[in-house]
Amino acid sequence: MTKNKRSAETDVSGDGGDASALYRMDHSDPKSELVDRTGLSHDDLQQIARLMEALRTLREAEERLSAASLKYMRLSSVDMRALHFLIVAGNTEVLPTPGAIAAHLGISSASTTKLLDRLERGGHISRERHPDDRRALVIRITPETHEAAKRTVGQQQANRFNAAARLTPDEREVVERFLRDMTAEIDVSGIAWAEAAEAGALAETAEGAASE
Repeated sequence: MTKNKRSAETDVSGDGGDASALYRMDHSDPKSELVDRTGLSHDDLQQIARLMEALRTLREAEERLSAASLKYMRLSSVDMRALHFLIVAGNTEVLPTPGAIAAHLGISSASTTKLLDRLERGGHISRERHPDDRRALVIRITPETHEAAKRTVGQQQANRFNAAARLTPDEREVVERFLRDMTAEIDVSGIAWAEAAEAGALAETAEGAASE
């Protein structure tokens, strides 16, 4: 390597290997084709880049937690979402029906039935008759699964509260506004290329099911 060349770890950053430099718009969008940076100073760009890097590390931590929880519980991500829904329902004295679970997960009745069958076989849930409607069912998480989820995944997720509690009320307002604003900025609802990709994926799924 010559003196004019740097390693792959540092040549992108230009800041001694600072990972946040990967998120600086003057590096990824040097001609301002994507973002108008008028009025933003060099310090502004660096600060925003550090914020983007912090979001990246948060996402990675969440992904590691999710992967660890799925392996520990030996369940899928949809299974875990269903169990979380049941835990919250139990804590709030709500009677969760299969229909409520399907609506929460955004899946069909048939898929919900398969999910509940799988969770029941694994000893994670029980089906009971609804006390006010004998034709309906109420789904309960078993005490054993509830306890296992609470002392592992639940505890790690609850630790998020600690970070939020350390902020002042004004800081929480700023963080909430930022997160909601960013969510709106990156939402792909109504975006042509995203809807086309979704339609293509659904078509491939339908073709695969038809050929089976």
